[in-house]
Amino acid sequence: MKARVAVLVSGGGTNLQAILDAQKAGGITSGDVILVVSNVRSAYALTRAKNAGVEAIVCERGRGESRFDFEGRLLSILQSRNIDVIVLAGFMVILSKEFVSLYPDRIINVHPSLIPSFCGKGYYGLKVHEAALEYGVKVTGATVHMVNEIPDAGRILYQKAVEVKEGDTAEILQKRVMVEAEWILLPRAVEDISRRVLNEKGEI
Repeated sequence: MKARVAVLVSGGGTNLQAILDAQKAGGITSGDVILVVSNVRSAYALTRAKNAGVEAIVCERGRGESRFDFEGRLLSILQSRNIDVIVLAGFMVILSKEFVSLYPDRIINVHPSLIPSFCGKGYYGLKVHEAALEYGVKVTGATVHMVNEIPDAGRILYQKAVEVKEGDTAEILQKRVMVEAEWILLPRAVEDISRRVLNEKGEI
């Protein structure tokens, strides 16, 4: 028996790929990614999902559609597939308190800094690394945390430091943080949360 995992994405899906690769390599044994949902129709992450044989669904927020209605459609997709664990992997949507409360301690996110540095509203993607370089920090990294209704404010699960090197650009630093931290921490967190869910359900 495995926990049923959904990965929510908006872009290229490099962190999704890291999870899929870890699953294939045996690094994730308690969870199974059975669904990828994107709020962006053109997201390459959808292609990554299809290439891995994982169901891929687009759930875009319609023009003028309320947050309540959008989240309702997303929720129905997740509930119809009996999802146990939700992973936000570059998902550019802030979920409401009402939505998050339906999956207590079962939604995780990866952020490309050592929270509480360079996090919160407006800090995403390259903007995080640009801010770190501008500030002149010598060490940055990544954080995997539980999700609540406040961006990047949930309980921290894992952090890993990454050195900032002379001559780094935001793009170079972004890649190093991915390779040395995000792609290591996120699969580990997926396994841990999945194992805990199975324990809670009495399936281990």
